[in-house]
Amino acid sequence: MPAQPTLSDVIAALDALWPRDRAEQWDAVGTVCGEVTDPEARVGRVLFAVDPVRQVADEAVAKGAELLVTHHPLYLRGTTTVATDTFKGRVVHTLIRGGVALHVAHTNADTADPGVSDALAAALGLRVLRPLVPDPTDPAGRRGLGRICETERPLALGDLLEQAAASLPVTAQGIRAAGDPDTPVRTVAVCGGSGDSLFDAVRAAGVDAYLTADLRHHPASEAREHAPLALLDAAHFATEWPWCEQAAAQLDAIAEREGWDLRTEVSRTVTDPWTAHAPSLPQESPLAGPPGALRTAPTDTEPTPGAPN
Repeated sequence: MPAQPTLSDVIAALDALWPRDRAEQWDAVGTVCGEVTDPEARVGRVLFAVDPVRQVADEAVAKGAELLVTHHPLYLRGTTTVATDTFKGRVVHTLIRGGVALHVAHTNADTADPGVSDALAAALGLRVLRPLVPDPTDPAGRRGLGRICETERPLALGDLLEQAAASLPVTAQGIRAAGDPDTPVRTVAVCGGSGDSLFDAVRAAGVDAYLTADLRHHPASEAREHAPLALLDAAHFATEWPWCEQAAAQLDAIAEREGWDLRTEVSRTVTDPWTAHAPSLPQESPLAGPPGALRTAPTDTEPTPGAPN
C-alpha cells in the first residue's frame, strides 16, 4: 500500500523542483516552519497558495494539510519576533499549533522550467517560445524571468484583454490595457508578478504586447513612448495564482512516481489586497458628478474564473 512520505522527503522534492540557490540573493525561500528533522513527521495533504496570510493558514489547518506551500515569503526582510501581537507571528503560531509546515518557492519558482510565467502563459492560452530574460547558467536556454509567447491565432488587443479577463482569477482591479483595442497581436511577453523592471528586455524582444502586474505610471508611459507596445496590467495575485495549479501538478507527478499516498490542493482564497473598484464615468468635470457603480472583488466562497471550482 502507498505510504505517506515524510516531511523531509516532500521538502527534498520541492527543493529539486525549485532549488533554493536559484533564488535572488535578497529573497527568502525554503522552509519557514515544520518538523523537518522528525522522521515521524508525515505529509498526507499539501495546500498550495500565493500568500501566507492568516486566512490561508486557517484554511490549511481546517483542511488537515500537513504542509502549506506558498509563492510569497512570510518573512522577506527578516524579523526579531514571532509573537502573536504581529500578524506574521500569528500565522506562525497558527501553523505550528495546527501541525502545518510552511515552505516558500519565490524567485526560484519564477525562473524555473516550468516556472511562474509558464503557468501564466498556459492560463492565457499562449504558446511559450523562450524566456524573456534567459538564465545564463542554463545551457538549455529554458530557465529565466518571464516568457516570450505567441498566440494560437492573430488577435486584436481587445480580444486578448477579454481572454485574459476570462482566464485569470477575478480581482477588484480586473485587467487594464494600454493601446488601440484593434491593434493586432501575435507575440506576447508575459511575466507573473511585478514586471515593469523588464521593459528593456520586452522592447528588445520586439513583441506586440506585454502582460504583467503592478505597472507604474512612469515606466508604463515611457514604454508606450519608446515603441508601439500594447500593455496589459493584471493584479499581482491573478498573474501568480496559475502557478499554484502547475506546482501542485508537479508534486502530484512526483508522488505518483514515488508511490506516495499524498494529496494536493490549491487554495481558491483570493488574497489580492484590493477589494473594490469604481470605474471612471464620463462627466462634466473630473472633480464633480455622481460616483460610478461600485464593483467588489469576490470572497473566498465565490467562484474564481480560471480556477477548478
